[in-house]
Amino acid sequence: MTVIGGGIAGLCAAIAARRGGAAVRLLEAAPRPLRGGNARHGRNFRLTHETPQAYVPDRYTADELRAELRSVTGDGTDQVLTELLIERARSIADWLIEHGVHLQPPGTGVMPYSRRTAFPLGGGKAMINALYATANRTGVAISYDSEARSLQRAEDEGWTINVRSAGADAAIRTRSVVACAGGPGADPAWLHENLGSAAEGWMVRGTPYSDGRLLDLLIAAGGRAIGDPTMCHVVPVDARGPQFDGGIVTRITSIPLGLVVDRSGAPIDVAGAGAQPTHYAKWGPRIAACPGQLAYLILDTVGLARAAPSALAPVTAPNLGELAAALQIDPTALLQSIEDFNAAPVNATRAIAVPPFAAYPMRPGLTFVHYGIKVDATMRVVQADGRRHDDLFAAGMIMAANVLRRGYLAGLGITLSAVFGQIAGEEAARHVRG
Repeated sequence: MTVIGGGIAGLCAAIAARRGGAAVRLLEAAPRPLRGGNARHGRNFRLTHETPQAYVPDRYTADELRAELRSVTGDGTDQVLTELLIERARSIADWLIEHGVHLQPPGTGVMPYSRRTAFPLGGGKAMINALYATANRTGVAISYDSEARSLQRAEDEGWTINVRSAGADAAIRTRSVVACAGGPGADPAWLHENLGSAAEGWMVRGTPYSDGRLLDLLIAAGGRAIGDPTMCHVVPVDARGPQFDGGIVTRITSIPLGLVVDRSGAPIDVAGAGAQPTHYAKWGPRIAACPGQLAYLILDTVGLARAAPSALAPVTAPNLGELAAALQIDPTALLQSIEDFNAAPVNATRAIAVPPFAAYPMRPGLTFVHYGIKVDATMRVVQADGRRHDDLFAAGMIMAANVLRRGYLAGLGITLSAVFGQIAGEEAARHVRG
């Protein structure tokens, strides 16, 4: 069998299938140093537990996860898959530990206290490296720089995959396929087609290899699309970061400590954004609506001292006039916006008044798109006519829209990918064994 995609879903699928007795080849489009998809940038995953564990404090029940999922996704999600995700979120940590991943004890390092999520020791890249080591050790054949270019049903049984590697094409015959190459969104042409010219100012937080081409192949093979290609999870990121692969370190987290203005110096706001972690997702679309998809977070020295460290140093100036010049903003407009901000009673504790001053330029950073391929409870791809191929599966963010039609919960992406990757690998191995 063949797994397409070497992120967390693909690795879990490959390891589970190998444990299930199948011979497995894993195709990773990225070169070896960039392997692992968006999970390389992950820092935590969500799990349920009734009692404290060595890697997570207190308790976080299935009912709590169910309620929080409902609060962000609303109606319309696949309830069977949602319950399957909730059920297996209880065992995900033990499964990862069994396969080489080390978890950080609670209260250590710089990660925040959390009863909802566990933190891989060394971050997402360390987790990915551990799973690749397990895949190698168990006999998974791994091919890097290997992109699936076409997917065709074989005349007798299985599938034929055309793979481009090092500029050359080769055909692979396989008895089953597990598609785990991430969702769409890292292809600028795809973004422009579905979101219009405004998407030209967006940045992609994750891998450039999650470009939606495999999703297109699944749909062309008769698979049923699910979700809305215009709905995305978007957060503010530093506009000076890389176009791709900025990850979590370029996210701007200190908006509640200052004032956001657009390129003209006019203030912008998001009603009800508050200071909770969900404010990131509320500010992303608002910045996307700004002229040029560009905005600036303005802080004084007090706000900057309270801000979390960032990957890139802020733009600083001894006074607001020089800061406006550095940002190429009309100084009169910026000074008026700050004066109005400071005069509002609600801002008494975060007035922008103490020099020197600082600013972060921000753009929308795309995390993922709420669009993918429909699957059933065995991770088999559902066809447009409702039928299923016994030997075609999908797992991870390429099918996340079955559960996440909108909204997001911290750490859910890795949990969803790992859980559904395991199931897809188990089912594919079961099919191959007959």
